[in-house]
Amino acid sequence: MRLGVVFPQTEIGGDPAAIRDYAQAVESLGYDHLLAYDHVLGANGGTHKLNGPYTHTDMFHEAFVLYGYLAAVTQKLELVTGIMILPQRQTALVAKQAAEVDVLSGGRLRLGIGNGWNHVEYEALGMNFHDRGRRSEEQIEVMRSLWTQDLVTFHGKWHKITDAGLNPLPVQKPIPIWFGGHADAVLRRVARLGDGSFPLFAPDDQARAQIERLHAYARDAGREPGSIGIESWVNVRGKSPDSWADEALRWRDLGATHISVNTMDAGMPSLGDHIDTLKRFKEVVTGI
Repeated sequence: MRLGVVFPQTEIGGDPAAIRDYAQAVESLGYDHLLAYDHVLGANGGTHKLNGPYTHTDMFHEAFVLYGYLAAVTQKLELVTGIMILPQRQTALVAKQAAEVDVLSGGRLRLGIGNGWNHVEYEALGMNFHDRGRRSEEQIEVMRSLWTQDLVTFHGKWHKITDAGLNPLPVQKPIPIWFGGHADAVLRRVARLGDGSFPLFAPDDQARAQIERLHAYARDAGREPGSIGIESWVNVRGKSPDSWADEALRWRDLGATHISVNTMDAGMPSLGDHIDTLKRFKEVVTGI
């Protein structure tokens, strides 16, 4: 398995030097990738009925801007969105921004996408919350065309492009697209369209059944199940190093190709505490 870290979005603060130091420490420890969550706006939980854990009090750095910065201060670290809420964004603009990050990083972007849960963000960004899943499929088709062709003509249900293209094109043609979520509709999209999946559950019998279902859908779509990557994460909060290793081992046995360690919300008062935990996690997980 390839090992990564979850960027401590809500705790790292706004000091560019701290962000740089964290990313460079992650790379120097030998991790393969850095994964960042995504939100454009945080809604007031006292005003809105929200289905997710974050509100306006939680800090989120914008992923593409963050990765443009980290591309310049790291050398090998894969930069992963896990996930970017694709349907609340303009498709051609996402394709352009992703291509630019891929160029500046030398081909190190992995674009994880999902549909999100925050209807307030969709409203503010002028996008329809209710057709987001179906619309994302067309978005993927448009982006892959823009990443691999000099000129694109596309007339779909939600998109119209007439003989136009991106310049520069990304290094990766196309950029890998992974899906977050485990609803049946998401598993079917991964099987047909995805390069990988971020399953959102524990590594147990339910997870095994979900992964087996994903593999069955992939075979139905004429794809080799082993070509679809699987990444989850280990939350360190309230767990011992032995349990970290056990959880990582269970993910490996389920066929995970990647795993990330998440140090957010674990009661760590300083950036050094996050980095020390990453060092310890790497020590106990390497070689399992």
